[in-house]
Amino acid sequence: MINTIRVERAIQRMTQQELAARVGVTRQTITSIEVGKYVPSTVLALKIAFVFGKSVDEIFKLEAVDWE
Repeated sequence: MINTIRVERAIQRMTQQELAARVGVTRQTITSIEVGKYVPSTVLALKIAFVFGKSVDEIFKLEAVDWE
């Protein structure tokens, strides 16, 4: 899964710590999500999208997957 969290934070001039505080997780969790080491829960993904005023699918994208 890829995401645009780092870009969205830059647009809003928001630190990882500020985003973490707003969604109720640690800075380390935000770091892990940004680099693709951790896939957030649905609730956390919704909270992050809300902070940026975007939909979840604008922030998080599945990488190309061959379903066959």
